[in-house]
Amino acid sequence: MAVAPQVQPERLPSTMEPSPWVARFAPLVPEGGSVLDVACGDGRHGRMFRDRGHPVVVLDRDVIGVSDMASDIGVEIVARDLESGRPWPLVDRTFAGVVVVNYLHRPLFNALVAAVAPGGVLIYETFAVGNERFGKPSNPDFLLHREELLIAVRPELRVIAFEDVEEQVPRRAMKQRVVAVRPA
Repeated sequence: MAVAPQVQPERLPSTMEPSPWVARFAPLVPEGGSVLDVACGDGRHGRMFRDRGHPVVVLDRDVIGVSDMASDIGVEIVARDLESGRPWPLVDRTFAGVVVVNYLHRPLFNALVAAVAPGGVLIYETFAVGNERFGKPSNPDFLLHREELLIAVRPELRVIAFEDVEEQVPRRAMKQRVVAVRPA
């Protein structure tokens, strides 16, 4: 009986690696300030900020991917479906850093901007119009329009960096990114 050769899967970048955009601008978050990781998934950005000594709040509708962080006193896990129509769960709370990656629910823009504390930073990156050429997401409800992140953060926050680019790695995609700070 012949044994079929094992096929090695294509090596993909780890999903636990932080976004290069987030890692690049992470030093702008005031030292020791709390960080909110919105739609955190497995918590790759919350983990990165926790490793840097920040207390973190990880927020997602499914928090199984961050359940191992529950015993860390510097981590708060909030389970909430942000698209349920229920109010923003962190009203009146502000953070030194607010991070959103690969998530878009436009009704949250005001709450996300309001969650940035004086001297704090918003680091946001997600898919943009044109991404439908490369695969998912392709639904226009989940794709940013031209300069939409700029419009969403102004005039309350001061934009430090903005990109609207076609990237090749880890896969072809149209992305829009912004880093903006609230004056102290």
